[in-house]
Amino acid sequence: MANPRRGEVEALINGRPRILVLTLGALAELEAAFGADDLIALAERLERGRLSAREAMMILAAGLSGAGTPTRAEEVASLRFEGGAVGAARLVGALLAATFGTAGEGGVPPDPHMPQEA
Repeated sequence: MANPRRGEVEALINGRPRILVLTLGALAELEAAFGADDLIALAERLERGRLSAREAMMILAAGLSGAGTPTRAEEVASLRFEGGAVGAARLVGALLAATFGTAGEGGVPPDPHMPQEA
């Protein structure tokens, strides 16, 4: 079961429940792939909401790898996502929201142990 406080997202892939999470290592790989200088630049690039199918595959591969299933973007092309291509796109959005969303977004309640913005 996914733990939203850790940025985990659960999805049905090839008919099986899978966890995806963008760890710092996965984010570092995405920084390099997207040509972002730092994490803020990566977040700003991704929040524009205009991703190519190739970029979406890279994000999904990073999420699967971050959760412990090493996956290349090319492998994502052969996976079946619940809801098809639209489901895969929604999964990318949910994964990005879980990673970069502020406290309380994406259905994740604020963590009482984390400092909140004033």
